[in-house]
Amino acid sequence: MKRKQQHTVLTDKEMRKIPNNGNLKMMKVAYPLGLFVCLFIYIAYIKWHWVFATQAFFSITEAASGAHRGHQTRDAPGTTARGHRVFYGIMFDAGSTGTRVHIFQLTWQPGETPTLTHETFKALQPGLSAYADDVEKSTPGIQELLDVAKQEIPFDFWKATPLVLKATAGLRLLPGEKAQNLLQKVKEVFKASPFLVGDDCVSIMNGTDEGISAWITVNFLTGSLKSPGSSSVGMLDLGGGSTQITFLPRVEDTLRTSPPGYLTSLQIFNRTYKLYSYSYLGLGLMSARLAILGGTEGQPAEAGKELVSPCLAPSFKGEWEHAEITYRLSGQKADAEKGGSLVVGDFEIAAKYVCRTAETRPQSNPFLCMDLTYISLLLREFGFPGNKVLKLTRKINNVETSWALGAIFHYIDSLNGQKSRAS
Repeated sequence: MKRKQQHTVLTDKEMRKIPNNGNLKMMKVAYPLGLFVCLFIYIAYIKWHWVFATQAFFSITEAASGAHRGHQTRDAPGTTARGHRVFYGIMFDAGSTGTRVHIFQLTWQPGETPTLTHETFKALQPGLSAYADDVEKSTPGIQELLDVAKQEIPFDFWKATPLVLKATAGLRLLPGEKAQNLLQKVKEVFKASPFLVGDDCVSIMNGTDEGISAWITVNFLTGSLKSPGSSSVGMLDLGGGSTQITFLPRVEDTLRTSPPGYLTSLQIFNRTYKLYSYSYLGLGLMSARLAILGGTEGQPAEAGKELVSPCLAPSFKGEWEHAEITYRLSGQKADAEKGGSLVVGDFEIAAKYVCRTAETRPQSNPFLCMDLTYISLLLREFGFPGNKVLKLTRKINNVETSWALGAIFHYIDSLNGQKSRAS
């Protein structure tokens, strides 16, 4: 801290009157000494700041890998009183109907299951696939979500925070070149950010990984992953372009008779699970709507032709956009002799009521009759009996039940593996 100095101009005559008592010599020594002290303090600050950032980076992987190596690690910034390390992860979910960012704050102690202490979530529409023909237009939305992450994560953690985007069925349904151009643009934006960005930071997630990541999320949030042998929860994920089913088989016959590629070995939190997981591309709710209406994925209707369906209210006329294509829709009176559908439990009651009253009591959502009927049929085809109890939830303990949390755990595990191999 510099002291305020007073400057006085003296004449030669006045200077000769100054007694030679050693003060002048002291001033000559004190001035360069003061400069040296200030320089030393500045260098010490820079070094401290660099060490802080470096320790924050390694705290991500040391938390899990330290237990395997049997090494004790030094406390770093972000370490809680009980030795748990604090770190962050950013996962972008690029779906068919929107792009969402999940910002996770976690604590982790070697040998233990991590604890999620906070999640920030924000979503933007439309989905990334809507910019397939003009990738530059995707940048503002991605940047807006990155700004949310900058506001939520302390500055000193930025360089140590993994930043990842995984695209799902919306981009899987696009032609390969269009999808890759979009991903390359996102990667450029990510590389210019202050976060931890790897070469695999942007990718299209296959359906099996999407289902497994969602299973990890739900079973982590319900506490099923904390203790070996505890009962797990099966996961049905109905997205826009695809639907996934993932569960931990308990019957040996299921493991023995499952088709090739339906069973996956998952290792997470020092335990191994053999999961049944499969994704049905094209059977997501939005893709199913289009198929029911008679449209073709990725192709506009001929010459602006209307898509007419008895699954819409007879008086309905409107437009609907899917995968960057706008379709004109019209309802049609149903043929009672050809009516009927497979339904499951309460979905049957809801579907019949909404479809029967669609003409006299139009719904705010014109697709409600269609969607309920499709979901009922899908559940029946999955083999669920009419009395099977399903729990529908968007959040558990105020955390989104998407695949994003499970995927960030997977990604951090891969960082741990890379560091262990490097060691």
